[in-house]
Amino acid sequence: MNKQKRAWLSVTLILAIALVLSACGSKTNNSNGAGNAAANNASSNNAASGDSSSVDTLKGKKIALIMQFNQGTFSAQYVDGVKKQVEKFGGKVTVLASDNDLNKMVSNLDTAINQKYDGILLDHGNADALTSGVNKAVAAHIPVVAFDSGLSVEGVTSLAQNDQMLADKSLEALAKDAGGKGNIVKVWVAGFPPMESRQITYASFLKKYPDIKEIAQFGDASQPQLDAQTRMEAILKQYPEKGSITAVWAAWDEFAKGVTNAIKQAGRTEIKVYGIDMSDEDLALIQDPTSPWVAAAGADPSSIGQVQVRYLYQKLHGDATDATVQIEPVFVSRDALPTDKKLTTADLGEYVQGWGKSEQGNTDYLKELEQAVGK
Repeated sequence: MNKQKRAWLSVTLILAIALVLSACGSKTNNSNGAGNAAANNASSNNAASGDSSSVDTLKGKKIALIMQFNQGTFSAQYVDGVKKQVEKFGGKVTVLASDNDLNKMVSNLDTAINQKYDGILLDHGNADALTSGVNKAVAAHIPVVAFDSGLSVEGVTSLAQNDQMLADKSLEALAKDAGGKGNIVKVWVAGFPPMESRQITYASFLKKYPDIKEIAQFGDASQPQLDAQTRMEAILKQYPEKGSITAVWAAWDEFAKGVTNAIKQAGRTEIKVYGIDMSDEDLALIQDPTSPWVAAAGADPSSIGQVQVRYLYQKLHGDATDATVQIEPVFVSRDALPTDKKLTTADLGEYVQGWGKSEQGNTDYLKELEQAVGK
């Protein structure tokens, strides 16, 4: 009987010790959990307020800009906008151009991931070519913001001009000036997300204006300006009579420059050119009273670069950014521009409402970062 009592007391003592230890462990875990939650909340509050320690972590970032192609003044001004904004944030940009070769662009993306850049900007390309590499970047915790790439990848912000609005503004101006009738030439190329979007509007345009007839179309992205000039020269020989061609709609400013050269050299300036995109070079041609290029729809390429960088730095800051961001275009016609002085895109905003510096994507902490870097 004594043995049984002693055994029972031993078991009771062991159970009591186990319960005490379990309670202590539970209190320790709860304490750690509360501490982690408090730390997370403090971190979130610091990020939201843009405190100095949060801003300091954004300095010195290495950014890769991976471009499908970098031809023309639009691309040059876009790159300038990217570089200047990153420099204002205390970072450095490396441009990896792909010479209009999607395989090379994919390789450049892999290079940026393997070299552990802090952030990646994409310019053009398409979803089929880039999605796998972008997923790899996201898995490596490298933020990505794409421009005109047609991407739909979770965690990636895709920036684009409102391409259907670009097409609509330029085409409606053509229809108005032509009186809703005439023969037109379309310069466009398939395979690029912005071009495909512009084509949707173009198809609707032809249905809306049945008396406007497309008599020819062409387009090559490899040497866009030279190819457009050569092909337009051939079409002008095919339609030599004045009045046989009313206008040309060019879905890219490089195309517009090429056809403008051909028309001007042939002395056929009764043919009007309507384009998309706007750069300093484009603006000079539109202002020239002897040029057939009379109007274009576009957004400031430098501002596009700045906005794209801001969204990337939001991601570097830990913010949740929108999946898609649209840049609203404006319409620029010769009629709205002065005749007594030459303009650049820097002062175009004085004459065209909506053009110029954009605050899109800016935040209080990014403004604070610029000020800190500028000191």
